[in-house]
Amino acid sequence: MSLQVETAARTDIVDVTADVAEAVPSGVDGVCTVFVPHTTAGVVVNENESRLLADLESALERLVPRGEGYDHDAIDDNADAHLRATLLGESVSIPVVDGSLALGTWQSVLFVECDGPRTRSLEVAITS
Repeated sequence: MSLQVETAARTDIVDVTADVAEAVPSGVDGVCTVFVPHTTAGVVVNENESRLLADLESALERLVPRGEGYDHDAIDDNADAHLRATLLGESVSIPVVDGSLALGTWQSVLFVECDGPRTRSLEVAITS
């Protein structure tokens, strides 16, 4: 199943947990894989707390600052976004128990945009 995600800024973190959970059929046990088919965005499981999200954005900026003379910038000036997405990863796998995502108390599925704003897609696959 494909989900659409709207991002509002160059770096944006969107909680997609409810949308992913909605894609899980009731009563199923298995694994839910959330995959980002883009090279400048990622997906992580972590806490959706505003200060932590701001810390994540700051950490990505410190680790991979924009405009550092990356070779790829000669093509389309977004090498930092590609490198950040590489650090984040393109997929997560979440256990599914009786049709529900088996996330921990504070865990959320977070889509991380590194080259927005854009309309993005997420692929959600359930293996039972």
